[in-house]
Amino acid sequence: ANYGPNPICKGCLSCSKDNGCIRCQHKLFFFLRREGMRQYGECLHSCPAGYYGLRTPDMNRCSRCRIENCDSCFSRDFCTKCKTGFYSHRGRCFRACPAGFAALEELMECVEGCEVGQWSEWGTCSRNNKTCGFKWGLETRTRQIVKKPAKDTIPCPTIAESRRCKMAMRHCPGGKRPAKTKDKKKKKKNLMERAQKQHSIFLATDKTSQ
Repeated sequence: ANYGPNPICKGCLSCSKDNGCIRCQHKLFFFLRREGMRQYGECLHSCPAGYYGLRTPDMNRCSRCRIENCDSCFSRDFCTKCKTGFYSHRGRCFRACPAGFAALEELMECVEGCEVGQWSEWGTCSRNNKTCGFKWGLETRTRQIVKKPAKDTIPCPTIAESRRCKMAMRHCPGGKRPAKTKDKKKKKKNLMERAQKQHSIFLATDKTSQ
């Protein structure tokens, strides 16, 4: 090779003083490095980050990964390692895993998550296992786990939830009225009797004054 003693020509079959390697030895990859306005060829055993090795009959080359946020790739369209902060999933890089997949933090990969079915209808409004006798109660709905996650450490979404509801029948048919209702009725009766008594006293006093 020309300019053999020059470090820039290491591994070259042919080399230019200004442009570096032009052709590489059979097992090496040709990489065109750019530094500002200048570019020169290098012959490498493996391609740098962001590139993958493309073997051809003519000459092996380092080709750039075309996948966004990819640090190293197996081919143009398949990433093997994403940049820091991104999760790898089916050859692509994601800031957050797609729906139905969970993040495996130790490997920064997306794996199959816990799959759940559709919510059921809301259940009957009840309280203390009764559907009457109270003004407010709780109603519940559930959903089933359709597919368990790939890792036991990956949690499943909630499969049951409840909410406050107003009961259709506040008083149970044929049942006794709550004690609170009796107290209100008794209090009202006492107030009426007290008012009638005060009215009688007022009338008696008014007659005496005449």
